[in-house]
Amino acid sequence: MARGHAPIRAGGPPLSTPAPAAPPPLLDGIRVLDLTNVLAGPFAGYQLALHGADVLKVEMPGAGDLARQLGADRQLSEDLLGASFLAQNAGKRSLTLNLKEDEGRAALLRAVRESDVLLENFRPGVMDRLGLGRAVLMRENPRLIYCAVSGFGQTGPLRARPAYDQIVQGLSGMMSVTGTPEISPLRAGFPVADTLGGMAAAFAVAAALVRRERTGSGAYLDVSMLEAALTAMGWVTSNYLITGRPPRPMGNENFTAAPSGTFRTADGHLNIAANRQRQFATLCRLIGRAELLDDERFAHPADRKAHREELRAEIEKGLAARTAGEWEEILADAGVPAARVLSVPDALGLEQLAERDFVRTLPFPDGRGRELRVLGSPFRVDGEPAAATAPPPLLGQHTDQVLAELGYTPKEIDAMRERGAI
Repeated sequence: MARGHAPIRAGGPPLSTPAPAAPPPLLDGIRVLDLTNVLAGPFAGYQLALHGADVLKVEMPGAGDLARQLGADRQLSEDLLGASFLAQNAGKRSLTLNLKEDEGRAALLRAVRESDVLLENFRPGVMDRLGLGRAVLMRENPRLIYCAVSGFGQTGPLRARPAYDQIVQGLSGMMSVTGTPEISPLRAGFPVADTLGGMAAAFAVAAALVRRERTGSGAYLDVSMLEAALTAMGWVTSNYLITGRPPRPMGNENFTAAPSGTFRTADGHLNIAANRQRQFATLCRLIGRAELLDDERFAHPADRKAHREELRAEIEKGLAARTAGEWEEILADAGVPAARVLSVPDALGLEQLAERDFVRTLPFPDGRGRELRVLGSPFRVDGEPAAATAPPPLLGQHTDQVLAELGYTPKEIDAMRERGAI
């Protein structure tokens, strides 16, 4: 056979080369012990599960994560399958352990030896009081990535305070710059501080895993929701730190440029960000207000910011001729950033998200004959979406399975259950 030629089958075309196997998920083979509750911590664990980590959700027997009792559907909450829980726990396995009992703690330590990451969001000091503090866990597994998520961090005068999303939104300054001068302070309409804290924790864990791969060393990660919130505020905080100018609430306006905000159209609202001179000129021409380009009030970007309310009124006169959807297409196609202001249902129904398979449908955890829709990962890997492949777990659904993986016999598991350790 000539070198470099494919083999020939008698009576047929050359044999095809087998397709290369798909690469494993980014976190394939990583085991995470998720001791967290409600949102910030579970959100972090969910991001890791979406990319292939085996996330063991460690819950108290009988009650589990408080989020199991939270959400818009009362019956689901009474069944310990609250919507708030279902949203952040797909793909995880549930292990119930009573960490106030010696056998429960011993089982957790056995799991720690076989795990890569431990997530917890108790108040600082709780893990130490349980006899499961950093020193104990790292002694059991020096390669462990121990990630503690809290409202304010493990040190400092606020460390022991209870923290919920709204508390952090207020303390971070977020509420002071949200809304208009008349209605500020205003809370964001979603748990942004919790979500930011969870995303920061997931990033910290991923970074620590990279270092461990290079050095073999574990890590202790102290994630502060307050600091994550301030970090995410971007120019609002940096402008004050650098120039000393405190920010103020400006409603839907962007303080860095004008016209950049939310505008009324014939049937709804449209966000426009014509921050560059070329974009502003295109906007004026397309809405039939080219004369604004010769108006001295709007000649320079600084002038437009100084007269932003007058500019808004003039632009809205032009926008009144068409619907928000029509203007979105016209302006965006011409290079002017613009998009409708949608409701959450309309946003989730966007063809863009369907094309990218961002919203996934899973079977309901208890097989009650309904579907469960959850969000996938916000980034793709090698062109493919990452999403949970299994529904959220029932409370304690995988306890026997996980304990067997850790070496417990069926007889030992039954005895632990009788004594209330699981």
